[in-house]
Amino acid sequence: MIDVLVAAGHPVLTCCRILGVSKPGYYRYKHRPTSPTQMRREWLTGLIREVHTASRGTYGYRRVHAELTMGMNVKVSEHLVGNLMSLEGIYGLPGPTRIKRLRGVVTADDLVNRKFHRMKPNELWVTDVRVNIARGRAGCTAAACWTPSAARSSAGPSTPAPTPDWS
Repeated sequence: MIDVLVAAGHPVLTCCRILGVSKPGYYRYKHRPTSPTQMRREWLTGLIREVHTASRGTYGYRRVHAELTMGMNVKVSEHLVGNLMSLEGIYGLPGPTRIKRLRGVVTADDLVNRKFHRMKPNELWVTDVRVNIARGRAGCTAAACWTPSAARSSAGPSTPAPTPDWS
């Protein structure tokens, strides 16, 4: 801030007094060397620009991070890559649109009543699909269907359904 005011023509002593900074403190801040953290951030920003340019401007912070860590073997956090990209104004293309579900509106997914979970313990349905290509027939028989009883023991195999005649 003081540098901006000095560049506008105001004296350094007045700017330091108004902002509550000592004059030696201002010059110490102005002439100190760049810290290792700041140097690393500038180096990472250069690498991020290279990766983003090589991707023709399509990579966002996740893919840039993946390229840095897996492709270039640079240890850096995803959060830091995202921060550096946003500070520099580097953005990737937007991702795929998310499907918006409307409440109260029936969709095709809602009309299919699929139950892939067991309703009771020891309940398992296994079917055996046999296809006879030579005869052009296909049949489905229940190879192992066990119906559990209330005592949690099997009541025995159920009777397989007759094979339909597909011809």
